[in-house]
Amino acid sequence: MTGKILSVVIVVCALIAGVAMYYLQVYAFYEEVTPTGVDDVQLTTVNGGVETIFYEDFQAIDADSSPIRYRACFTTTTPLTTLLTTYEAYSGAAPRNAPGWFECFDAEAIGEDIRNGRAHVFVSQRNLEFGIDRVVAVTEDGRGYIWHEVNECGDKAYDGSPLGEDCPERDLGGN
Repeated sequence: MTGKILSVVIVVCALIAGVAMYYLQVYAFYEEVTPTGVDDVQLTTVNGGVETIFYEDFQAIDADSSPIRYRACFTTTTPLTTLLTTYEAYSGAAPRNAPGWFECFDAEAIGEDIRNGRAHVFVSQRNLEFGIDRVVAVTEDGRGYIWHEVNECGDKAYDGSPLGEDCPERDLGGN
């Protein structure tokens, strides 16, 4: 009898822990980002400057628990041809999954659009924080998506490799 009770307690504890972990990963840490309406969608020009592009319907989520949890969606009427000639392209970007409740950001569909040339990815800001770049993808029909990518310096720092000379100084103090 004691074994059965102990088994039930273990199963109930495991279920509670599983539900708690799911909730924490998918809901608890994310917060909706309040748009400024002025500079939510910025791109780096081919000359190195940063400009805000015209955007509407901006929605975003973020979490303090990780530098790569930022996701945003928007629409723009700026033609993709203009963006391609004016702003710095970002190669190798792959969107990460967003929580299912943030319905505008479908990483699989965005990735397929990028692979098939229906969307192009641009630099928003390099080294937003050490090793993390903010990137913006825009589709042919004006849908846009923003997320954070771990850059080459971040990859090296996180796997313990020596940082290259082109990596910025890493701030290790304070926090």
